[in-house]
Amino acid sequence: MSIWDFFVWFFWFYIAVSCLWIFITVIIDVFRDPTLNGWAKALWTLFLVFLPFLAVFIYLIARGRSMAERSAAASRAVTAQTDDYIRSVAATDSPSAQIESAKRLLDSGAVTPTEYDALKAKALATA
Repeated sequence: MSIWDFFVWFFWFYIAVSCLWIFITVIIDVFRDPTLNGWAKALWTLFLVFLPFLAVFIYLIARGRSMAERSAAASRAVTAQTDDYIRSVAATDSPSAQIESAKRLLDSGAVTPTEYDALKAKALATA
C-alpha cells in the first residue's frame, strides 16, 4: 500500500463518517421536532432509509433553518439549566452567615427591622 492509497482510503473514510454523522443528525432532528406529527416523522424516516442522500439534501434545504433554531434553543435551555444549578449550589451560605449579612444591612440602614426579621426567618427556615 502506497502513501497515495492511504490518502485515498482516508478520504473515503472521512466521506463515509461525515455522511453517517449527517444522517444521524437529521434523524435525531426529525424525532425531536415537536411540530411534526407521527405520520410526517414516519415519512421522513422512510425517505431517509430508501433515498438517504436525496432525503438529507431536501431536509436540509426545507427545514435547515428550523433545525438550527431548535438546536440553538436546546443549547440555550441546557446552558440556563446548568447556570441555575450552579447558582443554587454556590449560593448556599450557612444560616449564620445569612443572618450576619442581614444584621450588617440592618446596622447600615439598608433594611428595616421588619425586613431584617423576614431575612432572619428565611435563613432559619433553610437550615
